[in-house]
Amino acid sequence: MEISIGICPGPDAVRLARLAEELGYRRAWMYDSAALYEDIWINIANVVQATERLDVGTAVLVPNLRHVMTTASAIATIERMAPGRLMVGLGTGFTARMVLGKKALSWKTFTEHVENLHTLLQGGTATVDGARAQMVHMPGLAADRPIDVPLLVSAMGPKGLDITADLIQRKVCTGLIDVAGVEGPYGHHVQMVSGTVLEPGESAGSDRAREAIGPWYVVSYHGVWEAFPDGLPGMAGGAEWLADVEATRPVGERHLTVHRGHITHVTERDRTVLDLATPEQLASWGWVGEADAIRARVDAARSAGVFEILYTPSGPDLEREMRAFAAATIG
Repeated sequence: MEISIGICPGPDAVRLARLAEELGYRRAWMYDSAALYEDIWINIANVVQATERLDVGTAVLVPNLRHVMTTASAIATIERMAPGRLMVGLGTGFTARMVLGKKALSWKTFTEHVENLHTLLQGGTATVDGARAQMVHMPGLAADRPIDVPLLVSAMGPKGLDITADLIQRKVCTGLIDVAGVEGPYGHHVQMVSGTVLEPGESAGSDRAREAIGPWYVVSYHGVWEAFPDGLPGMAGGAEWLADVEATRPVGERHLTVHRGHITHVTERDRTVLDLATPEQLASWGWVGEADAIRARVDAARSAGVFEILYTPSGPDLEREMRAFAAATIG
């Protein structure tokens, strides 16, 4: 089982990546949400130059944020700088689109983008926006084609999983990124998890654990607001949370308030609902438990066919979270 870490592209990326390499993590995956974090490709380039063995990945690129040729050129750049160290995850977009006031891309649009990206990297000619396109870099101006960087699909529901399986079978993609660790023929299967390793005897409701779990816990309110806002009054503090959102921004700007601080910070509004969470609720949000319990979850994921765990820590002390998870899962 490979154990990897999720890192936000930003001022701390290189420092955290160096720590990840020291602790034995296999790969540093970075997020792609331009309204929330710095540019993913600049930060990945900085990380591969600052480390020796740590591989890197994108978790996940969203097609609407850049032209497919721009993505192909970025992949070629990293492959030239650090051959064999890059994996590319792609998805239809959750926060990366919702923070722009958009819903997730259709699977048709997404699939066409991934197929075109694969074709370009292989040196072929693709039809992009109605015109023929190809990577025509002269020798010495980019990595030679074909560029066989693994492409993985982020999928959660049945339709997305079926499409992912088809893309893998057709050798367009090589694996899956999900949060549930579903069983199936998904090649290089990465399971993304959050949570915290508790100290012996520590409760999930302790001040430390609450702060570590909090940025991911409050995402449930963000998601319900996007999908079914009428359900918020049924959640603890949800009616007050919703009223505050509606009082803060006009209708067309509320997404800017809801998704601020996504998975990195707990805003004052989100703090009100986090404070209402019981230890039992917090313990059920992600992988939360003492070291033995976390190791057992790794073993269960391995048995289900998961190849790599992508741990996405949050809270004010990321170094502590990284060290504790590495001690529990890497040794």
